[in-house]
Amino acid sequence: MKTAECPVCGASVEIPEGTMENELITCPECGAELEVISLDPPQLEEAPQEEEDWGE
Repeated sequence: MKTAECPVCGASVEIPEGTMENELITCPECGAELEVISLDPPQLEEAPQEEEDWGE
């Protein structure tokens, strides 16, 4: 299983087998929502916050 460093807290985050690029995973240490930017080498980035459009 591949691991990458959480860009928020620096913890080691396991990337589950079968994970695709651009998929979202959660850091088990700080709870940050992370986006898988690259699988080779494994790289994570904090996921952009979705803004509510309130039906517009």
